[in-house]
Amino acid sequence: MPSASIVGGGPAGLMAAQVLALAGIEVDLYDAMPSVGRKFLLAGKGGLNLTHSEPAASFLTRYGARQADVTPWLLAFGPAQLRAWARDLGTETFVGSSGRVFPVGMKAAPLLRAWLHRLRHPLQGLAVRFHMRHRWIGWDEAGAAMTSQRFDTPTGPLATRSDAVLLAMGGASWPQLGSDGAWVEPMRAQGVAVASLAPSNCGFDIAGGWSPHFAQRFAGQPLKSVVLRVCAPGAMAFERKGEFVATHTGVEGSLVYAASGLLRELIVAHGQAELFVDLLPDLTGERVVAQVAHPRGSRSLTSHLKSRLGIGGIKAGLLFEVLSRDQLSDPAVVARTLKALPLRLAAARPVSEAISSAGGVAFGELDARLMLRKCPGVFCAGEMLDWEAPTGGYLLTAAMASGRAAAIGALQYLGRAG
Repeated sequence: MPSASIVGGGPAGLMAAQVLALAGIEVDLYDAMPSVGRKFLLAGKGGLNLTHSEPAASFLTRYGARQADVTPWLLAFGPAQLRAWARDLGTETFVGSSGRVFPVGMKAAPLLRAWLHRLRHPLQGLAVRFHMRHRWIGWDEAGAAMTSQRFDTPTGPLATRSDAVLLAMGGASWPQLGSDGAWVEPMRAQGVAVASLAPSNCGFDIAGGWSPHFAQRFAGQPLKSVVLRVCAPGAMAFERKGEFVATHTGVEGSLVYAASGLLRELIVAHGQAELFVDLLPDLTGERVVAQVAHPRGSRSLTSHLKSRLGIGGIKAGLLFEVLSRDQLSDPAVVARTLKALPLRLAAARPVSEAISSAGGVAFGELDARLMLRKCPGVFCAGEMLDWEAPTGGYLLTAAMASGRAAAIGALQYLGRAG
C-alpha cells in the first residue's frame, strides 16, 4: 500500500492528510510542536476568519503577482468549497458585515477538534498517524530517494522513508508556534531556489520615530474611517478606506496590512516608502479648505478643527505631529494635510512579528502538481511557497487549497488519481 509523509500540521498539511488518507494512502504526519494547528487556533482567537464572500473575480486579485499561480488551487477549492468542508465537520458559517466568513460561534477550537477526529477516525480510507515533537532537519543522505527524511525527536534522530513526501512547514511568522523557516537552508542545499522570507501583513516603523508625546498618548489607538493611499513611481498604486492603528514605533492594522507587500517592496527599492492618509474622506477638498479657513476668533486651532470638522483625538494628534508651528498657522497647508497627511516609513517590523510571510519556494521549482522538479516525489504546499495575500480569509483559503492541490498531485504521482 502506498505511503506518504506530511511534514507540518497547519491547515495546508492537515488538508493534504485528509485528501491522501481518504484515498487509501498510509499517512504519517510529523510536526515539531506538541500539537497540531497552533497557528489555526491563534488565528481564531478573536474570531476565526475562514474565507471571504466577495465575487471570485475580486477574490483572485487579492493574490497580486501570484494570482496566476494560485488561481488553479482556488478554482478547485475556493470559498464555497471551504464553507462546505466546515459544514461537513458540523460547523455552520456566516457572512459578517465586512464580507468576511466566520464559523457560527466564531471559535477555531471546535472546528479543529472535529477535523482531527475525522483524520484519526475517517469515514473511509485510513487513519492518519500523528508524530509530535518531530522536527524536520532535511533529507536522509543515506536514503535511496528524496522521499527519505530526517527528524530530531525526543528520543533521538529518526530517518523515515515513504513513497511520497508533502512539505507544509509554513513561513517564518509566529516562530514560537512552529513555523520558523528553518527548512530554507536544507532546501537551498538541494539546489532549490527559495526567495528569502520577508514580513507580510505586518506593521512598519515611522522614519525618525514618533515624538515621545505622540507615542505615549496615542500608541494603540485606531485611526478610523480614513483612506490610505500609496504612490508608486508614476501612479497611485493603492487606495482603500478603512482603519489602522498607531503603535509605539509606527503603524499597523488592516489598511496597513493590505498595503504591506507594496510598502515592503518600495522600502527595498528606495530605502523608504511614503503613504498618505485622508483624515476626512467623506468631505471634498474644497469643503475642508472652507472650514479650516473659517474665522475662528479667539479659539485655539484644536477647538476650531473639532467644532468645524470633527477632527480630534489621534487625528488631531497626527496633524500636530507632522506639521511645524509655522505650517499649522497656514490654513491652506492644514487643509491640504488633512486630505493627504504624509507618513514616511523606514522599515517593516521583523518577520517574527508579522501575521504571515512572503517569499518561499519559487514556483519555477515546481511542476503543475506542486512537486519539486529537483526532488521527485516531494511536494510543497502552504505558506512555504512564494505567495502572499492580505488578511480577510485569503491566507487560510489558499493555504488549504494548496494542501489539497499538492495532495492530489501526490496521488497522481502514486498512480492513485488521473
